[in-house]
Amino acid sequence: MLKKVLRYLGPYRFPFLFALLQVFLMSGCELLKPWPLKIVIDNVLSGKPLQWGLPPEYNSPQSLLLLAAFGLIVVYVILGGITLLNNYTTIKIGQQMVNDMRRDLYGHLQRLSLAFHSRRQVGDLLYRVTADTYAIQSLTMNGVFPIATALALLIGMFIVMLKIDWQLTLLSLSVCPVLFLSISLMSKRITSAATLARQQESEVYSVVQRAMSAIRIIQAFTKEEEEHRKFMTASNLSLGASLRLYTLQTFYSGIVNVVMAIGTAFVVWVGAHHVMSGQITVGEIIIFTTYLASLYAPINTICQTWGLVQGAKVGVERVFEILDVERDIKEGTRTFPASGTKGEVVWEDVAFQYVSEQPVLNKINLQVRPGEKIAIVGPTGVGKSTLVSLIPRFYDPCSGRVLIDGTDIREFQLKSLRRQISMVLQPPLVFPVSVRDNIAYGKPEAKIEDVITAAKLARIHETIDRLPEKYETVVGEQGATLSEGERQRITIARAILRNAPILILDEPTSSVDAETEALIMEGLEQLTAGRTTFIIAHRLSTVRKADRIIVLRKGDIIEQGSFEQLVNAGGPFGTLYQSQFGLDDSGGHGNRGISR
Repeated sequence: MLKKVLRYLGPYRFPFLFALLQVFLMSGCELLKPWPLKIVIDNVLSGKPLQWGLPPEYNSPQSLLLLAAFGLIVVYVILGGITLLNNYTTIKIGQQMVNDMRRDLYGHLQRLSLAFHSRRQVGDLLYRVTADTYAIQSLTMNGVFPIATALALLIGMFIVMLKIDWQLTLLSLSVCPVLFLSISLMSKRITSAATLARQQESEVYSVVQRAMSAIRIIQAFTKEEEEHRKFMTASNLSLGASLRLYTLQTFYSGIVNVVMAIGTAFVVWVGAHHVMSGQITVGEIIIFTTYLASLYAPINTICQTWGLVQGAKVGVERVFEILDVERDIKEGTRTFPASGTKGEVVWEDVAFQYVSEQPVLNKINLQVRPGEKIAIVGPTGVGKSTLVSLIPRFYDPCSGRVLIDGTDIREFQLKSLRRQISMVLQPPLVFPVSVRDNIAYGKPEAKIEDVITAAKLARIHETIDRLPEKYETVVGEQGATLSEGERQRITIARAILRNAPILILDEPTSSVDAETEALIMEGLEQLTAGRTTFIIAHRLSTVRKADRIIVLRKGDIIEQGSFEQLVNAGGPFGTLYQSQFGLDDSGGHGNRGISR
């Protein structure tokens, strides 16, 4: 993990070295702080000249007092200035590292397949991006610099104190083995508690995310109290885990303080005897005890910071846990020509499963000619959406391959491949931005005239024209200010504007009435002309106009052909057709829809 952290610190190595220089200057100022007081006690009050080679006129008690007072001010002013500069430098480095880690984590999450995201909780991933990434700042800037400052002070004070009284110095350091033993005993417990606290906090995020995403269903089924209980359960578990962590850290801090208090008492006891025996002066014992407090302060800083570092380490590990997940959708190297794909799509012995031993597709073999319109029907859960999801490589087959224009799609760059495809997916997703931006999401450079044309083809232009700011109207979160049918027509307009050679329509008219469906299908007729089109069929009008209908059952293609061929054959599609559509009173076919 250290190597991974250093990669994020590498770009800021020069500011980091500058900050370390500031640390040494701060340590030097800390070492100088007691000396003006020693001059006052040993030279000003006793009238003893200062042995620094000063001229007699500057060695008088009044001059020395002025020198000591001025020196004290200068030391504190310099120390304050360097501390301010050091805080700014370290915070800036830490925030830049957090920003870099967030960039990498978010970008990596965007590139991981839908299979990965289907296994993870959105709230947990959200917590890792927003909260766990801050841990790298705590680990480096709030860990490295306090420890570096403490070590520099420790070494400097040790040298000065050793010259004053080596016996007292060794006695004062006798507490260190006990402190380091405390570190080793408490580190594992603190790490375990920090891990649990972060896991429970991420669960709180997950509960809130799920509830806010399903707020309509929660209110529709009056589940507010039950969801509140779920939230409070998660929140109480998070609270308990956090309290356990803070209790361990406080207990650890208490042990450190008690051990240092015992060490201080011994030093004061022995030091007083040394003053009475004339081994050291009163000024020297004051400097020594001042240094002693400052000596224990960096030792305490090291011990306390170590406890905080253990908690931060957990957060960084959680981030790297995601960053270390290898992309199961590997990037190809080839690109499509500027003219785009011809539109031939072939499945060769394609098998797929989300869960081991539970196949979704079984050895699918299917060839689709350029410009052909394919409808895919069958009961729910037979793999219709999965079959077309293999084309843009939302998933890769477990075996077999998918080809476009005779080339395995795994050889293409994902961006190049997906630019060849327009999609209308379920459920219709609308972003909380303007209507124009929603329609132009796949082609942000599109002119407003092209956006309006796409909206007209999707039969949504008149609705948009009635909005307060027309195409610049911002819709609510998840399109809450629009009806289901309006959201669906906006996603259709988005696909129309994308104008790609391959078109995937996942139940494009499932959320609109029959009259609107007829209007949309007129627009889709223009969109699908000359394009290879895959339609997961739901309604009779869509099925009737397909060049070929593919019938899936339990992951296999059991029947295919034109609408008339399949109905007249009296096979599985005919049975499905009779059960879903039935016959009207005049002997004609109804329009009750085919289930997914």
